Amino acid sequence: MLLTNGVSSVEGAAGGGLASWALIAGNETRDGIGGSAHATLVALPDFDLESAGVAIGINDRVELSYAYQRFDTRAAGAALGLGRGFTFAQHIVGAKLRIAGDAVWDQDRWLPQFSIGVQHKIADQGAVISAVGGRSSRGTDFYLSATKVVLARSVVLATTLRATKANQFGLLGFGGDRRRGYSAQVEGSAGILLSPSLLVGAELRTKPDNLRFAREQKAADVFAAWAIGRHASITAAFVDLGDIATIRRQRGAFLSLQGSF
Repeated sequence: MLLTNGVSSVEGAAGGGLASWALIAGNETRDGIGGSAHATLVALPDFDLESAGVAIGINDRVELSYAYQRFDTRAAGAALGLGRGFTFAQHIVGAKLRIAGDAVWDQDRWLPQFSIGVQHKIADQGAVISAVGGRSSRGTDFYLSATKVVLARSVVLATTLRATKANQFGLLGFGGDRRRGYSAQVEGSAGILLSPSLLVGAELRTKPDNLRFAREQKAADVFAAWAIGRHASITAAFVDLGDIATIRRQRGAFLSLQGSF
């Protein structure tokens, strides 16, 4: 079924654009291997976020993923004292395991699909991260996701509980001078299948507020995901990332292309 493997999140795992879901990447069944690749652009008033990556799904049970993120400060970099066009980047290596349920085929019961996951993140601007109060340029997120597709109502629901230290998804390091340890954050997604190939919905994701120099706010989007046949999809969204590094109201466009097998 189209879109039942989700799309690619900005961190590489199968899910929505901002949130990780319990679904496993790829088009494989429990007897095969599948995968996906994505390229994503988030164009904001003062910044650009680019993400590209791949994911492999094994027997619809295990997912292994990698994503590379690049955050361009454009003209805002000069205002922040970093230099025009200064960029932050990070590598994200992830793994996910489905532990119970099936989001699609368990239609005779309300039990969702549950997965546990881990994402290890390595940011590249250690000196700047330290200067703004970040504790480390490396960190690991742990999460538990639940996802349910209710075919009778054409509804997709997902929620994730994440333990993280990440500042701005990890691009500004992990932990800070305000809070250094793990905190529990929530990701939620809800969508309606208008047709077998078109899903529209919204997402909300909370984030830690670890750094004194800049308040970090929740992220949200309103999205549409369109499956172009079995092996490709396009996701477009209006996204609100709140204030970023003292620059206010970062709201803009999200566009992601995904190929899968």
